[in-house]
Amino acid sequence: MTVFVTALAVAAGRGAAGSAAVAAAVLTGQLSVGWCNDAIDAQRDTVCARRDKPVATGELPGRTVAVAAGTALVLCVPLSLLSGPAAGAVHLVGTASGWIYNLRLKHTVLSPLPYAVGFGSLPAFVTLGLASPSWPAWWAVTAGALLGVGAHLVNVLPDIEDDLTTGVRGLPQRLGRPACRWLAPFVLLAAVGVVVAGPPGAADDSDRVLAAAAGTVAIAGTAVPSGAGSRWPFRAAIVVAGIAVAQLVLRGSDMA
Repeated sequence: MTVFVTALAVAAGRGAAGSAAVAAAVLTGQLSVGWCNDAIDAQRDTVCARRDKPVATGELPGRTVAVAAGTALVLCVPLSLLSGPAAGAVHLVGTASGWIYNLRLKHTVLSPLPYAVGFGSLPAFVTLGLASPSWPAWWAVTAGALLGVGAHLVNVLPDIEDDLTTGVRGLPQRLGRPACRWLAPFVLLAAVGVVVAGPPGAADDSDRVLAAAAGTVAIAGTAVPSGAGSRWPFRAAIVVAGIAVAQLVLRGSDMA
């Protein structure tokens, strides 16, 4: 995520210093949300025997992760404000949405909302920090929000049964694995479609090639049966997100 948003900042014209500020803010924000999630879910992850979580395996104390999450969040504030008050506020709202998801909304039908807010706010963080600040084009925000919702759907696929066992009933868990496996690629492809069709001017051959590649990856990764614990749907989402961001980068000058 940090690499993607930094590339978007470069393409939009934030310059070396501005892009470095974006990278530092996004990195600390993402670390804070991820470590917060690990600290909060430590008991659940232990019950579910998650071997990929150091807190669940006992390799890392939960308190250490909680302190790291708080420290990263504190650092995220001044680093976000380096891009200006408006841009900084937008990024902090996006980061706060990740914390709200961890603390509360992941257990509710509103679980996709923080993802939509968090991802959708990133183009605004970039464009509001330009020398001439402006809100991003509608298609950049819409594509970001759709990517966020798609990432949420795909991210929970491998863990739906464990989530239900431990009382996590967000929207994907309520919909169930079959529905999410089919819904996720359509949401992600909608994001790609918005990036292709939204900017001014006709789509060129590179847009069509990237859109076709995204469609192939999304369907292969999420629609093909691959086992209950497979991480392939999540990996496919990352690839599709990368394709969408590549399209955003190519259209970076049109985003503001």
